[in-house]
Amino acid sequence: MYNSEFPREGNLKHWLDQFFELSHRQTTVRREIVAGLTTFFTMAYIVAVNPAILKTAGMPVGASLTATILTAIFGTLLMGFYANRPFAIGPYMGENAFIAFTVVHVLGYTWQSALGAVFLAGILLFC
Repeated sequence: MYNSEFPREGNLKHWLDQFFELSHRQTTVRREIVAGLTTFFTMAYIVAVNPAILKTAGMPVGASLTATILTAIFGTLLMGFYANRPFAIGPYMGENAFIAFTVVHVLGYTWQSALGAVFLAGILLFC
């Protein structure tokens, strides 16, 4: 049984064009795929560098690697499907370096306290 919500392979380009308004934005599926791959390879270094920065603060590498990847996936999908914008979102490495080198090493707080402060700041932002 055919469900129009999940188009057949032949209709995928048409569905993508309609959902993301590609023709209206004067672009094509192929161009967007190339742009997406280019953006991915441009941002891929974050997967290696971010856990290395956070490791200096004492954070477990596996957990920070997982958090980095999941944050990038969630943020990018949210921008693509909810906001309908072609923006890739990843962890802000400037803030991570600030947390690791300034808050933890210079000010002497634990990484758990630093992440707690970031969490509280996020909550206050939405209040």
